Amino acid sequence: MIIHQSIKAIFCWSGGKDSAYALHLVQQKQEYEIVFLLTTLNAQYKRISMHGVREELLDAQACALNIPLVKVWVKEGTNNEYEQQMEKAMRQAQAQGVTHVIFGDIFLEDLRRYREENLKKVGMHAVFPLWKKNTTELIHDFIQLQFKTITCCTNDQYLGEEWVGKEINETFVRDLPSTVDPCGENGEYHSFCYAGPIFKTALSIQNGEKIYRPLEIKMADDCSLPATETKGFWFCELMKK
Repeated sequence: MIIHQSIKAIFCWSGGKDSAYALHLVQQKQEYEIVFLLTTLNAQYKRISMHGVREELLDAQACALNIPLVKVWVKEGTNNEYEQQMEKAMRQAQAQGVTHVIFGDIFLEDLRRYREENLKKVGMHAVFPLWKKNTTELIHDFIQLQFKTITCCTNDQYLGEEWVGKEINETFVRDLPSTVDPCGENGEYHSFCYAGPIFKTALSIQNGEKIYRPLEIKMADDCSLPATETKGFWFCELMKK
């Protein structure tokens, strides 16, 4: 009998819907063994980079997914710091036999090339389960699979305060402006996934206050943002119930 051994991989986990859907597809195919989730957090605020979600909610996600979590901390928010910290994490993963890194990106060519080039430096390979899929079909499939997700951040170039802290459902998708990609792939919005087929248990969360932050430094791991017209971001403070 021939036993096929799964390929060991890291999953770059943002906590949002694209990560959740990509992880679901990977688990369905069973080609890769997810050794751990990898998430970048801001060391000063103890929050997921760009998304602004608290570390304790990220921990709760990983627990509900029943997958180990490794955190990459950044302080300065520069490309150089991010790349150094990621390379360190990749080297440590290689020692565990990891050869591939999985991302939830959909169609941003520059971002894919950036990831692939950085991984090539350490002899690792990038995997993109959602690549070039139709984003309208993706978001409808995601909703039909009964994932539960809420917007945690919106880019004010595209979406205002009223769009942050909203459940992503069919009404949300229907009401999106025509200039906004249904999956927010151009950086229009970010999300936090708290329930769905990949979770052992659903997380119980609630909305807190909404906070506006003027644009500062754009993180290397989210270089999709067209900062020229973005003045800032709305964040919704998500909390455990």
